[in-house]
Amino acid sequence: MAYRDAPFQMRGSTFTLMVLKVGDPRNPNFFPVLAGKIAQAPNFFRNAPVVLDLDDLPAGAPFDFAQFTGLLRNLGLICIGLQGGTRELQDAALAAGLAVVPPARGGASEPIRPLADSGRSAAQGALGGGGPPAAAAQPQQPPQPAPPPPPAPSRGSLIVTEPIRSGRQIYAEGGDLIVIGAVSPGAELVADGSIHVYGALRGRALAGVGGDRSARIFCHSLEAELVSIAGLYRVSEDMDKSLRRRQVQIYLDNGFLHIDPVAV
Repeated sequence: MAYRDAPFQMRGSTFTLMVLKVGDPRNPNFFPVLAGKIAQAPNFFRNAPVVLDLDDLPAGAPFDFAQFTGLLRNLGLICIGLQGGTRELQDAALAAGLAVVPPARGGASEPIRPLADSGRSAAQGALGGGGPPAAAAQPQQPPQPAPPPPPAPSRGSLIVTEPIRSGRQIYAEGGDLIVIGAVSPGAELVADGSIHVYGALRGRALAGVGGDRSARIFCHSLEAELVSIAGLYRVSEDMDKSLRRRQVQIYLDNGFLHIDPVAV
Protein backbone atom coordinates (compact mmCIF):
# COMPACT_ATOMS: atom_id res chain seq x y z
CA MET A 1 0.00 0.00 0.00
CA ALA A 2 1.37 3.40 -0.95
CA TYR A 3 2.07 5.72 1.95
CA ARG A 4 -0.41 8.30 0.68
CA ASP A 5 -3.16 5.62 0.65
CA ALA A 6 -2.56 4.48 4.25
CA PRO A 7 -5.54 4.93 6.62
CA PHE A 8 -3.39 6.93 9.03
CA GLN A 9 -0.04 8.68 9.42
CA MET A 10 2.16 8.94 12.49
CA ARG A 11 4.63 11.75 12.95
CA GLY A 12 6.49 13.50 15.73
CA SER A 13 5.53 16.96 16.92
CA THR A 14 6.30 19.42 19.71
CA PHE A 15 3.73 20.72 22.17
CA THR A 16 3.87 23.07 25.12
CA LEU A 17 2.50 21.26 28.18
CA MET A 18 1.80 22.64 31.62
CA VAL A 19 3.33 20.73 34.54
CA LEU A 20 1.44 20.76 37.86
CA LYS A 21 3.88 19.96 40.66
CA VAL A 22 1.85 18.43 43.50
CA GLY A 23 3.14 18.67 47.06
CA ASP A 24 0.13 17.99 49.31
CA PRO A 25 -3.03 17.06 47.37
CA ARG A 26 -4.96 16.60 50.66
CA ASN A 27 -4.45 20.24 51.67
CA PRO A 28 -7.98 21.75 51.80
CA ASN A 29 -6.68 24.90 50.10
CA PHE A 30 -5.18 23.04 47.13
CA PHE A 31 -8.08 23.29 44.70
CA PRO A 32 -9.46 26.67 45.89
CA VAL A 33 -6.03 28.27 45.37
CA LEU A 34 -5.66 26.54 41.99
CA ALA A 35 -9.13 27.74 40.96
CA GLY A 36 -8.11 31.29 41.86
CA LYS A 37 -5.02 31.04 39.70
CA ILE A 38 -7.06 29.72 36.76
CA ALA A 39 -9.56 32.56 37.16
CA GLN A 40 -6.74 35.04 36.47
CA ALA A 41 -6.38 33.79 32.89
CA PRO A 42 -9.37 31.60 32.02
CA ASN A 43 -8.73 31.59 28.29
CA PHE A 44 -5.18 30.33 28.77
CA PHE A 45 -6.15 27.50 31.12
CA ARG A 46 -9.38 26.43 29.38
CA ASN A 47 -9.08 22.75 28.37
CA ALA A 48 -5.30 22.97 28.84
CA PRO A 49 -3.38 19.66 28.88
CA VAL A 50 -1.59 19.08 32.17
CA VAL A 51 1.17 16.69 33.26
CA LEU A 52 1.39 15.85 36.97
CA ASP A 53 4.74 15.94 38.75
CA LEU A 54 4.54 13.90 41.97
CA ASP A 55 8.24 13.89 42.91
CA ASP A 56 7.44 15.96 46.03
CA LEU A 57 4.69 13.61 47.19
CA PRO A 58 5.70 12.00 50.53
CA ALA A 59 6.84 8.40 50.16
CA GLY A 60 3.96 5.97 50.56
CA ALA A 61 1.29 8.71 50.46
CA PRO A 62 -1.91 7.48 48.78
CA PHE A 63 -2.95 9.16 45.56
CA ASP A 64 -6.28 8.64 43.82
CA PHE A 65 -5.68 9.46 40.16
CA ALA A 66 -9.33 9.10 39.15
CA GLN A 67 -10.57 11.49 41.82
CA PHE A 68 -7.73 14.00 41.38
CA THR A 69 -7.95 14.18 37.60
CA GLY A 70 -11.75 14.49 37.87
CA LEU A 71 -11.37 17.53 40.13
CA LEU A 72 -8.86 19.01 37.67
CA ARG A 73 -11.32 18.47 34.82
CA ASN A 74 -13.96 20.36 36.80
CA LEU A 75 -11.56 23.33 36.70
CA GLY A 76 -11.01 22.94 32.94
CA LEU A 77 -7.62 21.20 33.13
CA ILE A 78 -7.19 17.94 31.23
CA CYS A 79 -4.65 15.63 32.87
CA ILE A 80 -2.83 13.57 30.23
CA GLY A 81 0.10 12.03 32.07
CA LEU A 82 2.58 11.72 34.91
CA GLN A 83 6.17 12.92 35.02
CA GLY A 84 8.57 11.37 37.54
CA GLY A 85 7.19 9.76 40.67
CA THR A 86 7.76 6.27 42.02
CA ARG A 87 7.25 3.09 40.03
CA GLU A 88 4.07 2.43 42.02
CA LEU A 89 2.69 5.85 41.08
CA GLN A 90 3.60 5.33 37.44
CA ASP A 91 1.86 1.95 37.41
CA ALA A 92 -1.22 3.52 39.00
CA ALA A 93 -1.16 6.33 36.42
CA LEU A 94 -1.00 3.81 33.56
CA ALA A 95 -3.88 1.86 35.09
CA ALA A 96 -5.88 5.12 35.19
CA GLY A 97 -5.28 5.66 31.46
CA LEU A 98 -2.56 8.30 31.79
CA ALA A 99 0.78 8.39 30.00
CA VAL A 100 4.18 8.38 31.69
CA VAL A 101 5.96 11.40 30.22
CA PRO A 102 9.78 11.53 30.14
CA PRO A 103 11.40 14.53 31.86
CA ALA A 104 11.78 17.65 29.76
CA ARG A 105 15.18 18.45 28.29
CA GLY A 106 17.22 20.66 30.52
CA GLY A 107 15.01 19.87 33.51
CA ALA A 108 16.13 19.17 37.04
CA SER A 109 19.16 16.89 37.25
CA GLU A 110 21.75 15.58 39.64
CA PRO A 111 24.35 18.08 40.86
CA ILE A 112 27.36 18.26 38.56
CA ARG A 113 30.32 16.31 39.93
CA PRO A 114 34.01 16.62 39.02
CA LEU A 115 34.86 14.89 35.79
CA ALA A 116 37.26 12.44 37.48
CA ASP A 117 34.66 11.32 40.03
CA SER A 118 31.92 10.81 37.48
CA GLY A 119 34.27 8.89 35.19
CA ARG A 120 35.37 6.65 38.05
CA SER A 121 31.79 5.89 39.02
CA ALA A 122 30.87 5.02 35.46
CA ALA A 123 33.87 2.71 35.12
CA GLN A 124 33.10 0.91 38.38
CA GLY A 125 29.48 0.48 37.36
CA ALA A 126 30.49 -1.00 34.00
CA LEU A 127 33.00 -3.38 35.59
CA GLY A 128 30.80 -4.36 38.51
CA GLY A 129 33.57 -3.40 40.96
CA GLY A 130 35.93 -6.07 39.63
CA GLY A 131 38.97 -4.27 38.23
CA PRO A 132 42.32 -5.99 37.49
CA PRO A 133 44.20 -6.59 40.80
CA ALA A 134 47.57 -5.66 39.25
CA ALA A 135 46.49 -2.02 39.18
CA ALA A 136 46.93 -1.80 42.98
CA ALA A 137 50.63 -2.64 42.77
CA GLN A 138 51.44 0.20 40.38
CA PRO A 139 52.63 3.53 41.85
CA GLN A 140 50.00 6.20 41.97
CA GLN A 141 50.36 8.87 39.36
CA PRO A 142 49.83 12.49 40.34
CA PRO A 143 46.40 13.75 39.29
CA GLN A 144 46.37 15.27 35.86
CA PRO A 145 44.48 18.50 35.25
CA ALA A 146 41.20 18.01 33.46
CA PRO A 147 41.24 19.05 29.81
CA PRO A 148 39.53 22.34 29.06
CA PRO A 149 35.87 21.96 28.12
CA PRO A 150 35.05 22.22 24.44
CA PRO A 151 33.65 25.55 23.29
CA ALA A 152 29.88 25.79 23.47
CA PRO A 153 28.28 25.32 20.07
CA SER A 154 26.89 28.47 18.54
CA ARG A 155 23.14 28.64 18.78
CA GLY A 156 21.28 29.11 15.55
CA SER A 157 18.31 31.40 15.11
CA LEU A 158 14.98 30.91 13.39
CA ILE A 159 13.90 34.13 11.63
CA VAL A 160 10.24 34.61 10.70
CA THR A 161 9.55 37.60 8.48
CA GLU A 162 5.75 37.47 8.25
CA PRO A 163 3.23 38.29 11.01
CA ILE A 164 2.24 35.35 13.23
CA ARG A 165 -1.51 34.86 13.01
CA SER A 166 -3.89 33.51 15.66
CA GLY A 167 -3.74 29.75 16.24
CA ARG A 168 -0.25 29.34 14.82
CA GLN A 169 2.71 28.03 16.84
CA ILE A 170 6.32 28.71 15.92
CA TYR A 171 9.04 26.65 17.66
CA ALA A 172 12.75 27.44 17.44
CA GLU A 173 14.40 24.18 18.45
CA GLY A 174 17.88 24.55 19.91
CA GLY A 175 18.13 28.29 19.35
CA ASP A 176 16.57 31.74 19.35
CA LEU A 177 13.38 32.86 17.62
CA ILE A 178 13.30 36.23 15.82
CA VAL A 179 9.98 37.55 14.54
CA ILE A 180 10.03 40.53 12.17
CA GLY A 181 6.46 41.63 12.69
CA ALA A 182 3.49 41.42 15.02
CA VAL A 183 2.15 38.40 16.89
CA SER A 184 -1.64 38.05 16.97
CA PRO A 185 -3.74 37.03 20.01
CA GLY A 186 -3.93 33.25 20.24
CA ALA A 187 -0.57 32.70 18.52
CA GLU A 188 2.28 31.04 20.37
CA LEU A 189 6.04 31.54 20.16
CA VAL A 190 8.23 28.81 21.65
CA ALA A 191 12.04 28.71 21.73
CA ASP A 192 14.78 26.78 23.46
CA GLY A 193 16.69 30.07 23.51
CA SER A 194 15.56 33.70 23.55
CA ILE A 195 12.66 35.32 21.70
CA HIS A 196 12.87 38.66 19.86
CA VAL A 197 9.71 40.27 18.50
CA TYR A 198 10.16 43.41 16.38
CA GLY A 199 6.52 44.34 16.70
CA ALA A 200 3.57 43.89 19.06
CA LEU A 201 3.57 40.69 21.11
CA ARG A 202 -0.12 39.87 21.65
CA GLY A 203 -0.03 36.08 21.92
CA ARG A 204 2.02 33.82 24.15
CA ALA A 205 5.82 33.69 24.29
CA LEU A 206 7.69 30.86 26.00
CA ALA A 207 11.48 31.11 25.97
CA GLY A 208 14.03 28.70 27.42
CA VAL A 209 11.56 25.80 27.22
CA GLY A 210 14.46 23.34 27.44
CA GLY A 211 15.42 24.77 30.84
CA ASP A 212 17.71 27.64 29.77
CA ARG A 213 17.23 30.14 32.60
CA SER A 214 19.45 32.70 30.84
CA ALA A 215 16.99 33.04 27.95
CA ARG A 216 15.16 36.35 27.52
CA ILE A 217 12.16 37.77 25.70
CA PHE A 218 12.38 41.13 23.90
CA CYS A 219 9.47 42.86 22.22
CA HIS A 220 8.65 46.30 20.86
CA SER A 221 5.17 46.38 22.39
CA LEU A 222 4.12 44.18 25.31
CA GLU A 223 0.50 43.12 24.84
CA ALA A 224 1.00 39.42 25.59
CA GLU A 225 -1.47 36.97 27.05
CA LEU A 226 1.36 35.07 28.73
CA VAL A 227 5.15 35.18 28.89
CA SER A 228 7.39 32.47 30.28
CA ILE A 229 11.09 31.84 30.85
CA ALA A 230 12.20 28.26 31.62
CA GLY A 231 8.76 27.38 32.96
CA LEU A 232 8.21 30.45 35.15
CA TYR A 233 5.35 32.44 33.68
CA ARG A 234 3.24 35.54 34.11
CA VAL A 235 -0.20 36.12 32.60
CA SER A 236 -1.44 39.47 31.35
CA GLU A 237 -3.50 40.10 34.49
CA ASP A 238 -0.33 39.91 36.59
CA MET A 239 1.68 42.34 34.45
CA ASP A 240 2.23 45.93 35.52
CA LYS A 241 -0.20 48.05 33.51
CA SER A 242 2.47 50.73 33.11
CA LEU A 243 4.45 48.27 30.96
CA ARG A 244 1.64 47.58 28.51
CA ARG A 245 2.42 48.60 24.94
CA ARG A 246 5.99 49.43 25.88
CA GLN A 247 9.28 48.04 24.63
CA VAL A 248 10.47 45.60 27.30
CA GLN A 249 12.81 42.76 28.10
CA ILE A 250 11.76 39.78 30.20
CA TYR A 251 14.27 37.68 32.13
CA LEU A 252 14.88 35.61 35.27
CA ASP A 253 16.83 36.90 38.24
CA ASN A 254 17.17 34.95 41.51
CA GLY A 255 14.27 32.71 40.56
CA PHE A 256 11.86 35.56 39.79
CA LEU A 257 10.46 36.70 36.45
CA HIS A 258 11.23 40.35 35.74
CA ILE A 259 9.73 42.63 33.10
CA ASP A 260 11.72 45.83 32.58
CA PRO A 261 11.23 48.64 30.08
CA VAL A 262 13.98 49.11 27.52
CA ALA A 263 15.31 52.63 27.20
CA VAL A 264 15.23 53.90 23.64
